Amino acid sequence: MSERPNILFIMSDDHAANAISAYGSRLASVFRTPHIDRLAEEGMLLYNCHCTNAICTPSRATILTGQHSHVNGVRTLEDPLPADARTFVEDFRAAGYATALFGKWHLHAHPRGFDEFSILPGQGLYHDPFFIDPDDDWPADSLYPTGTRHTGHVTDLVAQKTIAWLKQRDRSKPFLLFCHHKAPHDDFEYAERYEHIFDGIEIPEPDSLWEDKSHRSDGSRIYGTSVSDRNVRRNAIRWMSRADYPTGTLDVTGLSADERTRAAYQKYLKDYLRCVRGIDDSVGSLLDYLDSDGIASNTIVVYTSDQGMFLGEHDYIDKRWIFEESLRMPLLVRYPREIAAGGRCDTLVSNLDFARTLLDYADVPAADSFDGRSFRPILSGTTPADWSDVVYNRYWMHMAHHDNPAHYGIRTKEHKLIFFYGLPLDASGAQSCTTPPGWELYDLVNDPYELRNVWSDPAYADARARLLNQLVATKRRIGDTDDRYPELKTLFEETLRAAGIEPPVLSTK
Repeated sequence: MSERPNILFIMSDDHAANAISAYGSRLASVFRTPHIDRLAEEGMLLYNCHCTNAICTPSRATILTGQHSHVNGVRTLEDPLPADARTFVEDFRAAGYATALFGKWHLHAHPRGFDEFSILPGQGLYHDPFFIDPDDDWPADSLYPTGTRHTGHVTDLVAQKTIAWLKQRDRSKPFLLFCHHKAPHDDFEYAERYEHIFDGIEIPEPDSLWEDKSHRSDGSRIYGTSVSDRNVRRNAIRWMSRADYPTGTLDVTGLSADERTRAAYQKYLKDYLRCVRGIDDSVGSLLDYLDSDGIASNTIVVYTSDQGMFLGEHDYIDKRWIFEESLRMPLLVRYPREIAAGGRCDTLVSNLDFARTLLDYADVPAADSFDGRSFRPILSGTTPADWSDVVYNRYWMHMAHHDNPAHYGIRTKEHKLIFFYGLPLDASGAQSCTTPPGWELYDLVNDPYELRNVWSDPAYADARARLLNQLVATKRRIGDTDDRYPELKTLFEETLRAAGIEPPVLSTK
């Protein structure tokens, strides 16, 4: 067998780090993920992996291309992966790797670089889902049933397909294998066997479920989808009280406002975590197979999600925001030949770095088109002295689906700076309305849960100036200077001058 490592890349959809017990959140006292935790025990857990666009399709495109959304062209859920986009999968295949993908794809384009695939059409179904194989007609990434229907729960089926491929693979080649789960994306349709795992259990609430958002800017204060019914348009109480809600309706008849919020929170978390339990069990089956086949020591196992998810924090559900629970991706990596067991790391990395990192392990040269940087040294315990301390994030799909305004910002080790610009621009699927602009600044050392916007606090004037310059320098370095959008550049300058700040020069022209 070749000494080049195998790679098993397991990715879930909307799996918050807070819902993995190894991360030690409030949920760990009532919910455990022993199989995912095993990766942390036998490899490294990264606390500060972040995405550059906290929504499914763009994040997946960034992972595959190693490029920001404005570069690869996949800015929203409606943008297809361009036909000429180079993915690192193609480089692995050219280097002699066997390549395969099972589960969620969601990139509106025929998968390239895979010897074999079996993918869900569009978002896919939880129960008795359809799968599209290479011989099926294309275009296949449809909202409608396409392909061949299978009996069972989607999480089980994706794991079964992954293991079946491992059993019949060409053993003369190393492999790059993607196991992409649909779960725990809404509508949280868990397998029936998990129905009673929370009987008699009360899920702990985050303090920020009751957050007073008066500290926020006008750009974010009243937007997003809430757990409570404070947001009349989009909230979990209305959503889960629908007669067609797949896991049963939420009855809030006669309850007070606080009681309604608590009931919705419990329903939301329990349905979500039941889906996560299925993922954890599937991870266990995959790890058991690697052990039984004798290939665990030479297989890099990556567990991640395309972005995070709000589990009641800030009174939110869904993702999309640049706030921590949405921005942070869980990331656990095991490779017994190189990564020490039980490692923990808080160095900043992003999904922009995945392509170069995996290519590095396989000793496959990375194309110039891949941005980011290999964090292989970090996984071995050494952070390079010149490692970047900033992650840039931008959400383009203004006010679509969950009422999140368009925004961009940077996350450093100690701070987060956000500009909510509230314009649809030319982004596919963005709503044509505008929302108020606003700036927010958070001190992540003293306020890790982002409950105090210090943008206007004189004590942070120096930090604010430094971060503004860092934001502008980052936008210029990555080529996202908004020269195409004069109305946005004007808004950038006007909002800063209104705050008594002379705007840094953003344009490269």
